[in-house]
Amino acid sequence: MPAPDPEGLRALARRLAAETGDLLREHRRAVAGDVAVARTKSSGTDVVTAADEAAEALLRERLAELRPDDAVLGEEGGASEGRSGLTWVLDPLDGTVNYLYGIGAYAVSVAVVAGPGDPAVWQPLAGAVHDVARDETFSAAAGHGADLDGAPLRTSGCTDLEVCLLGTGFSYRPEVRDEQARLLAHLLPRVRDVRRIGSAALDLCAVGAGRLDAYVERELNPWDHAAGALVVAEAGGTVHGPDGGRPSRELVVAAAPGVAHALDVLLREAEAATGVRAAGPV
Repeated sequence: MPAPDPEGLRALARRLAAETGDLLREHRRAVAGDVAVARTKSSGTDVVTAADEAAEALLRERLAELRPDDAVLGEEGGASEGRSGLTWVLDPLDGTVNYLYGIGAYAVSVAVVAGPGDPAVWQPLAGAVHDVARDETFSAAAGHGADLDGAPLRTSGCTDLEVCLLGTGFSYRPEVRDEQARLLAHLLPRVRDVRRIGSAALDLCAVGAGRLDAYVERELNPWDHAAGALVVAEAGGTVHGPDGGRPSRELVVAAAPGVAHALDVLLREAEAATGVRAAGPV
């Protein structure tokens, strides 16, 4: 098979994410904002709506038409096998609780990687994150940079952790939220402020765009960070997981280069102070 074309894959990811955004906007209009919960997952607060399911169904249908040999890993539909060596990693509605409540921070995340849908071994090729409420699309292609609707992105120039605006998020599992709160209590006095937007994909893209200086979260799934992490990296930022390795469910850290090392040191200090695994590198 021919070598993958990251720019061509980026264009397709961008188009699919935007099309799915149109569906999500239409769904909210059709129900007049009265979005219903279809089912729950890890806890009673971890919800899935009919819009989540319809959005992933659309993405899978379009990929079956346009990329029938590729594998797919989606939040709602699980994994399907392919023959090309490429895997599409889909989060059809990242920020479902925001969508449910009408809070304008939710997104469609579409990424394509070489290899299986396992961040420990995959090689990111391209991705797009469509901010549905703002109708704007972040995208990146490996080796070709990141952009927002065609305008090149760069991370912020922040070099002082004391004025670093830090993004984070919380698990749906109460016992993990307790640990995250203890870590946050150590981090909060040492940075400018903390933002909890409610969409990991948008948080990561905000780091890539300089809207946040850094971002830390535990318990993310592959589809949560697949596209956004590539946006950060291609915008000049750093992205890592436990002990400086690949992003994983245990940890995702993204930062502008000027505060990346200081943030890693702070995470180690937080781990020592709280006894909660923060998993940052030395």
